[in-house]
Amino acid sequence: MEDFYNNSSSQDQSSDYSHSDFKNNSHQYYDLPLTKNVTYIIVGIGLPLTLMAIYALYSTVRSDHVAPIYVINLLMSDLLQLCCMIVHVTQPQDGKISQIFYYIYYFGLFTSVYFMVCISLERYLVIVHPLWYRFRRTIKTSVVFCVLVWVITLVCGVLYYVFKGYVVTKIIFPVFLLPPFPLLIFFLVGTLKALSAAMSVPSDEKRRIVGILVLVLLIYTLLFLPNIIFYLVIYDKTLDILSLIFVRFSPLADLFLYVFMRKGAIDKLLASVCCCRMDRNEISSPSV
Repeated sequence: MEDFYNNSSSQDQSSDYSHSDFKNNSHQYYDLPLTKNVTYIIVGIGLPLTLMAIYALYSTVRSDHVAPIYVINLLMSDLLQLCCMIVHVTQPQDGKISQIFYYIYYFGLFTSVYFMVCISLERYLVIVHPLWYRFRRTIKTSVVFCVLVWVITLVCGVLYYVFKGYVVTKIIFPVFLLPPFPLLIFFLVGTLKALSAAMSVPSDEKRRIVGILVLVLLIYTLLFLPNIIFYLVIYDKTLDILSLIFVRFSPLADLFLYVFMRKGAIDKLLASVCCCRMDRNEISSPSV
């Protein structure tokens, strides 16, 4: 993704470049005034708010309310990205340090994408299979899934570090970052179809679930998907820089998930949309 600063001729070269080359290439990106200013804003706003959101969600975790666990892990991956951004903008003199934090950043990025999938899957099960899910949702199960996500994305990060050539990178990114897109769409569509049949789920909970699914899909579509498309299909330096900036806004966008996890005013904003859809479903259903 951030390989945009390599020109097209260097993309076919061997992946074992020196640390000084990495340092010079990364400086070419982070020296851009727009990029540095945006990163300062993201870190300045995102870091304290993410810490506060993690603490607030941790206090809401109960044996019968495990949904915040996935959001907490998502915010932890965002926290990892924010810390790497701090290192990036400080531009350490040792190119090896820059390189290490470069890969840690993408480890956090991959992790955040898959925790978004976990959040959507968990919300999907609440609506589509409420009874089945009610008897199987436990803190232990959620923790196991979280550990699996961290391990799988760590393996992805190691592969990216070991096989960091241009061709291999074009394989790793699609394999790990494109599958979440159809999954997120499937979870949203399936949830919308099953809304009226989920009688055991309260109406306000249904609205929050739909809001979370829509928000997760929007975050992925608007912030992640352009970067993947530009990197795999289009090679244009300006578009690539813009798509990279979009990705850096993901820690701020993820904070809205904390808002949707809390009961309150957000229910009023979602009530009309969801209620209208449910009313249409009831009208179209044949009477017995």
